Amino acid sequence: MNLGEIVKSAHSGWRYVVLIMLLGAIFNALSGYFGKKPYTEGSRKLNVFTLISAHIQLVLGLAAYFINGWYNVSSAVAMGRYWKMEHISMMIFAIILITVGNARSKKVDSALMKHRTIALYFTLALIIIIVAIFTMVKADPSRTYMGLS
Repeated sequence: MNLGEIVKSAHSGWRYVVLIMLLGAIFNALSGYFGKKPYTEGSRKLNVFTLISAHIQLVLGLAAYFINGWYNVSSAVAMGRYWKMEHISMMIFAIILITVGNARSKKVDSALMKHRTIALYFTLALIIIIVAIFTMVKADPSRTYMGLS
């Protein structure tokens, strides 16, 4: 197993951590917002760990992108275009949303607004990630939805 395969496997496996953290943070934010709960240190840490897991995924993805030479594939083919441009663009945008949402939640004073900000930005990021997964399966029929057919 070479370095490219190791990084690709790590990137592929780490996605579950990111999705679980993202879903947990969204659930926590929505329950905090609708339940009018205080914004606790636990909420802050969950959001930060979600941010960190997304950034680790980004670093692994960029490493896989360059180590495996995916920037050299043909854009004329749907699968090549997806891996070369669409996947990386959507995922970077999703991570930007997570980062901006976390930063904006720190700037508001109200606990309700903190929860609302996290819920909004993290949910938008999750939607983009889900769209990217569906687009991946469409562009590359050999792939499945998170390992499920």
